[in-house]
Amino acid sequence: MGKKNFNTEWRKVAAAMYIKPVDSKILGSVDIDVTDLEVFINRKRKKGVKITLTHCVTLALARGIRTEVPELNCYVKRGKIVERDYVDAMISVLLKREEMGSVRVPGADKMTLVELSDFLSLKIKEARTGNESKEMKKKGMIAAVPWPFRRWLFKLIKLITITWGFSVAGISANNYGSFVVANIGTLGLDTGYPALFPTSNVAMVVTMGGVFKKPAVVGDKVLPRKILTISVALDHRVVDASHGGKMFRYVKNVVRNPEILDQKPEYA
Repeated sequence: MGKKNFNTEWRKVAAAMYIKPVDSKILGSVDIDVTDLEVFINRKRKKGVKITLTHCVTLALARGIRTEVPELNCYVKRGKIVERDYVDAMISVLLKREEMGSVRVPGADKMTLVELSDFLSLKIKEARTGNESKEMKKKGMIAAVPWPFRRWLFKLIKLITITWGFSVAGISANNYGSFVVANIGTLGLDTGYPALFPTSNVAMVVTMGGVFKKPAVVGDKVLPRKILTISVALDHRVVDASHGGKMFRYVKNVVRNPEILDQKPEYA
């Protein structure tokens, strides 16, 4: 067995990027009963629609941002809160070489489950066959810069794009869309709290943990149910904990009524 390469492009970029956290953020988690949702997903898959919990949660979050909590679609630009005029999702996916990548989904709030499934399948296939996204290529460019110039370059890019609100070399404050979703349950983690990616400029990063059978009260009975833990990091400069609560009340309602994700929303 050959020696494993721990010094990947992402690790090089992370070493230049992450420092002791100083920004204000809110962390929280919620347990959601997905027993009936998994039945719905299995029924759809038998019909040839390849969806997972990630598709459903992403779509619910996107529509929730559009209709219920637009504050989560905002960011800080030159000391002011600015709202985006679109809802794009950024989904973390497992690519080749056991490395994580990401796929941006433009207009995720206007999609149906079938449309999201088709879009993600195409983009993941492209990434795994060598057609990397623009974000992945930019990461590789930064990783190629020698240390310590790599950290200085990252700080300069962050200053120009995040602090000043300008674009440089195709990099802007909006490269990561409106929010980020990562299913860490598929990697073997039960739960985990995400980081607010320093250059993403999003107000919400969501992680999905594993699904486990747990006792839950249904009506007046205690029954075994499949429970999904979702964790979130919110940018406290933009939103408060109440916005996160409002969002996940909406997500829970969608989980109870997943059929609405098959339909185009009225605003689409």
